[in-house]
Amino acid sequence: MRSIVTPTGQIYSTPLFLPVFEYGNSFITIERLKNEFSIRGLITNAYFLYKKREFKTVVLEKGIKQFIEFDGLVVTDSGAFQQFSGPLYLSNSKIIAFQQKIGVDVISPLDIITTPGDNRTTAERKLKATLKRIQKGMSIVNRSILIGVQQGGRFLTLRKQGLEELVAMGIKYIALGSLVPFFTRNHHIEFIFNVIKQAREIVPPEVPIHLYGAGDPLELPFYMALGCDIFDSSSFIHYARDNWYMTPYGALKAPQLTEGAIQYDCSCPYCQNQGQKAVLHDVKLLVSHNLWVILNTLENVKRLIENNTLLGYLENVIEVHQQWFPESRLAYSWNSISSSMGSGY
Repeated sequence: MRSIVTPTGQIYSTPLFLPVFEYGNSFITIERLKNEFSIRGLITNAYFLYKKREFKTVVLEKGIKQFIEFDGLVVTDSGAFQQFSGPLYLSNSKIIAFQQKIGVDVISPLDIITTPGDNRTTAERKLKATLKRIQKGMSIVNRSILIGVQQGGRFLTLRKQGLEELVAMGIKYIALGSLVPFFTRNHHIEFIFNVIKQAREIVPPEVPIHLYGAGDPLELPFYMALGCDIFDSSSFIHYARDNWYMTPYGALKAPQLTEGAIQYDCSCPYCQNQGQKAVLHDVKLLVSHNLWVILNTLENVKRLIENNTLLGYLENVIEVHQQWFPESRLAYSWNSISSSMGSGY
């Protein structure tokens, strides 16, 4: 396992799941994240804090950790995804400087997201622009960690080029960007696997790799097996909103459980204390259940890696998952690359 060492000397061992935290969110409070789930880190959107005048003044005065009342690892997003909603009227340098001023531990540059539909010329242009912004960020950031975001779209050669340049810059925290569009309901994630595998071959072994937007407890163990350390997502909330009940073997809808199509005994405190049926019909309980499953999965897989027994777990997950979801492409995706990786799990 790797570690994140902040400029203030705090050490956070991986793996880490960073819940997406939105100030004022009614589904999950910072108090519950700290006291009930014992999270060690979170990710929040610096762009929203920057653009909302009533927040910006206070967070600049207090600092991010006092503002949200959390003293663990704070990672921020720069607003890159908000570029799809319209012009940000914000420069890369300004949002990086803002993140540092408010005391963020790990800062995101304003990278340029590359969609799967972008052709090679467009993807290469966006990659070069992102690398230029990261290089500029390195001249600004001296009290935080700057994320080196990999772009390159669907082109592995461009992603390889991007990583090699980030490593040459001396970046100490890598994030794999623009992979969310490749997450699918049927778990055909061979491309994501190949991106992670390539990254771990290029990035120095001590440098952590963050997979942006990953939050499915079914997939996380496979990403960890390939060498990813850090994940972030609001999946535990938006799955619950759509009535999806997370398990380590795949997300289920209420009828699959209540009508007996699938039997699954959950050990989370919400299912144990309130009953599975109550959790399935209460969005806030379902949010709590989902987050517990994600965090528990990471802790479980960490122990399996330390004991060199992860491979057996992955095989069991695939077996159960494929029984539940025969049309899934997870087994295909994993088998397509695992033969080249050896057996050191």
